[in-house]
Amino acid sequence: MISEYRFFLAGGSSRPVDVPNPSPEWVTERIWSEILTLESLPAFENFAKTFRSNLHELKQVFDSTAPENAPLPKEWADKLDDFQKIILLKCLRPDKVTNAMQDYVSKNLGQKFIEPQTADLHLVFRDSSATTPLIFVLSQGTDPAADLYKFAEEMKFSKRLNAISLGQGQGPRAEALMRAAMEKGFWVFFQNCHLSPSWMPSLERLVEQVDPDHVHKDFRLWLTSMPSPQFPVMILQNGSKMTMEPPRGIKANLLKSYLTLTDDFLNSCTGKVDEFKHLLLSLCLFHAVLLERRKFGPLGFNIPYEFTDGDLRICMSQLKMFLMEYTETAYKVLKYTAGEINYGGRVTDDWDRRCVMNVLDDFYHAKVIDSNWCYDESKIYHQQPPTTEHQGYLAYIRSLPINDTPEIFGLHDNANITFAQNETFRTLNDLLELQPKTSSGGDATREETIEKLAKDMLSRIPQPLSMSSVMEKYPVMYEQSMNTVLTQEVIRYNKLLNTIHSTLNELLKALKGLVVLSQSLEDMSKSLYNNTVPLLWSKVAYPSLKPLASWAADLLQRVKFVQNWVDDGIPTVFWISGFFFPQAFLTGTLQNFARKYVVSIDSISFGFQVLKDTKLSEPPPDGCYIRGLYVEGARWDHALHVLGESRPKELFTEMPIIWLQPEANRSIRTSGIYMCPVYKTLTRAGTLSTTGHSTNFVFTIEIPSSKTQKHWIKRGVALICALNY
Repeated sequence: MISEYRFFLAGGSSRPVDVPNPSPEWVTERIWSEILTLESLPAFENFAKTFRSNLHELKQVFDSTAPENAPLPKEWADKLDDFQKIILLKCLRPDKVTNAMQDYVSKNLGQKFIEPQTADLHLVFRDSSATTPLIFVLSQGTDPAADLYKFAEEMKFSKRLNAISLGQGQGPRAEALMRAAMEKGFWVFFQNCHLSPSWMPSLERLVEQVDPDHVHKDFRLWLTSMPSPQFPVMILQNGSKMTMEPPRGIKANLLKSYLTLTDDFLNSCTGKVDEFKHLLLSLCLFHAVLLERRKFGPLGFNIPYEFTDGDLRICMSQLKMFLMEYTETAYKVLKYTAGEINYGGRVTDDWDRRCVMNVLDDFYHAKVIDSNWCYDESKIYHQQPPTTEHQGYLAYIRSLPINDTPEIFGLHDNANITFAQNETFRTLNDLLELQPKTSSGGDATREETIEKLAKDMLSRIPQPLSMSSVMEKYPVMYEQSMNTVLTQEVIRYNKLLNTIHSTLNELLKALKGLVVLSQSLEDMSKSLYNNTVPLLWSKVAYPSLKPLASWAADLLQRVKFVQNWVDDGIPTVFWISGFFFPQAFLTGTLQNFARKYVVSIDSISFGFQVLKDTKLSEPPPDGCYIRGLYVEGARWDHALHVLGESRPKELFTEMPIIWLQPEANRSIRTSGIYMCPVYKTLTRAGTLSTTGHSTNFVFTIEIPSSKTQKHWIKRGVALICALNY
């Protein structure tokens, strides 16, 4: 059924029933929200109501290491088909959906459809002709040039292969090269077509003009390009397309680094060969760890940086140079050049730089010179004896496991779940993007669905708040900056509410044919159908990663928070996630303190106290209480009152109420705390603002901790205002 496939890709947009969560100990808010929307599908009618009676069997599915194969409760095992079982798995364990999809494809289409296809150039070449371009679609970290040169050598074409890297001013040269090659039967290799978008129409014309009767039969056109909207569609349709994956995993990256080395290079650091070999392995392992941390998303780095083999090579040269120049090993210099310049030069986020330097600290220090040194507690990654030759290093690397444990990265085991969930959601999003953009003549159900969603949304979203009553009740006052904060919040929320109402009314008129369906309204209808927030709304909204159904529910809560503030006065505890612009609220809190005690606001900063009391009836004498923050990468240990390790499968936990205490000339604590960044959404990355911080970054909170800062930095621990469900 189309409705089931749509639910699988985009999630549900309505909740037909509202049943209380039967077991909050393991059924998270996200899982229960998905289960409630599941009821909108006919096949899952009464599922939420019977959830309690099937609690034991469903928990076994949730706890299973292979939930895609775990038996469901009998009544549902018999009732649901294979695809419907995957939909249920998406609600309970989204991290295992990719495995279930593979099993489903294998069972219904065949095993060959899930096995990776290697780009065998011999096979591709055999099926090609002089009029068929051969296109390498690049992915980050890949370069097929070496493979093509090797293939040309095997085909005795190395002297008849002309390569050119496209870029500014290379167009005319490339055109002349191609025309000559068509006559003489040479191969031409145009690299990085995406870097020369202005020349793409000329390339399209050249390919169109290739005459099969007059072109030399040996002529071949090889192209490489990143996915680009400027790349000619005609060439893509007529060409043979190949893609190559970069090496995945620490083992593959280490192998790639060491295959380029020789025994001569390993023994070239005269007088300090042992130190050089040990630190070289450390450096290559550091390079692999940095590259592989990216797969964990924001837990690894806020921004996925393009670290290259060039960064590693320059660090190798500097390592050799500094070892030979200094009698003592200059770790401080090595750390600075590698962490702040070679790798750090690519890093634009201050928190990512902090992470890089802390990771590097494990690989560039005196302890790694010991032949028995281990880089992880499992003792999988360890140093080699100084007598080890190049072949010995390669043998050791080949003995390493293919799949990495999060331990070597300093991450919690839950990081693998986060990675698997991100993979699932990325796959489903890609499938969603591939769905037909237009409905066929007889497809009235799509328009009916959109109309129903628009009317439902219109009935639920409240009208804008009365600005005049807010200004009257909360005038601008020197002693109370919160009045200004409230006014600004109301203006922002009103703008969003007005936009939602006006665009929904326009869309309903367009669906009836009363007004023209503009491109922006068509995009909006597609977003409503796909359960995503329309661009027309997100442009005037706060940052959010929630699907449309959850986003609307969250908006209602936010407007209610502001409305309660207007009706009942300044709240005792502020819901920091409910602010459009939380930074203004924080500045307002500091301003109130500065004006009350007549001190310069520049000298004031926050102290932090995590409270045990959850029922507060009075606001604090100074500062404010805040709630609504979630910890990612760790949890708050209520018993010990410090930051603690996450429980298995528990990706986020709510923080207790925190008291922000303004203090003048406060000295920053250096021990017993973790300097934890607070972000608006789980992506953590935003655009860089003039402060040097990301627009997603809010401020920093000192959280009590019994472990060192380094431990939590490598864990990627952060506080988040709003989750993605």
